[in-house]
Amino acid sequence: MSSNAQALEVQAIEYARRGDFGVAARDVNEELTRLVPGNAGAWTRLARCCLELGQLEQATAALDAALQLNPQNTIARNLLAEVERRRQPVPAPKPRTVRRPAAQPATRAPRARATSSPVLPFDRGVFTTLGHLPPAAALDALAPRLEPLLMELNDRPFAQKVVEARNRAAQPGGALYRRNNLYAASPGHIDAFHYGGRWEPQINIGLFAAPHWGRDGVRAGIGFDFASSETDPDPEAGQLRALAYYEDFQRLVGTSWRQLLATWMSANGGFIQHGANPPSTDILPSDAISWLANVQNPIETGWIFCGRWLFADRADHAAILSDGRQLLTWLDRTFTDLLPLWTSVYRKDAKN
Repeated sequence: MSSNAQALEVQAIEYARRGDFGVAARDVNEELTRLVPGNAGAWTRLARCCLELGQLEQATAALDAALQLNPQNTIARNLLAEVERRRQPVPAPKPRTVRRPAAQPATRAPRARATSSPVLPFDRGVFTTLGHLPPAAALDALAPRLEPLLMELNDRPFAQKVVEARNRAAQPGGALYRRNNLYAASPGHIDAFHYGGRWEPQINIGLFAAPHWGRDGVRAGIGFDFASSETDPDPEAGQLRALAYYEDFQRLVGTSWRQLLATWMSANGGFIQHGANPPSTDILPSDAISWLANVQNPIETGWIFCGRWLFADRADHAAILSDGRQLLTWLDRTFTDLLPLWTSVYRKDAKN
């Protein structure tokens, strides 16, 4: 380390010791990271300064650099969770209830309409948080960002049709998604599937982070989960139910839906994904359909998915991810397109 860098390090540590994370401290740590890019402590202090100054994008970038150098940096992980917390919108104040004096005749006040949270984008901060925090911590940090999106999807026509199909099959539920339908079963990955859909053909949304999956991305489509866990009350019966659905799915994609689905995948960035593997972007749609129709051991595979993907390293996809309303429209269109296939699979098995 050069003498200049050493002097900056001493100065930066003194700022931190005094609890000073203002502009001067930021500038010192920023210069230090330029001179010594491998100094994880400087990146962490820089992130803290940016956080205190309200510069959340800069804080995210600095924390990403710090965690790339040391994934076990507990301070950086905690700061990352705090950055994500500060990104969340401030809840609107509840309407104030005015009590009338008892002597006045009682009148019924108009019922206040609940205001939904805004749909937030899936920006760099989301994937950085997902990629560097442990699964449970990432879920806690990102749930307030993801749940408003699910609640908005509940109001879309495709969602209401899914609920109606399930209700006709005597399955409970008045909404497609609930606020607790987010799961983080593995590092760098969060899943959402429809209420009651554990062993059904899932209306599935997934988030993936590059450190664990090769690319930052979002998927939306139909998934089949055959993997059992300790929390499943009757995993064997559940697996058999999922298998029955998948066998019907195989018959459909192998016959009447073969060309339709292949054409849709070609036109809409559709890929399959199975097990713990990344999406099969190197397989042509026709070959992907053949794989879906011919796989012989779905329970051993554990997970099979077919749908659309957005990748953050593609400029056109990043534009959708960075705009909450565009992302909502993209999801709505994806599930609306796939609804006839999902309904065919679900109704066929429900009658058996």
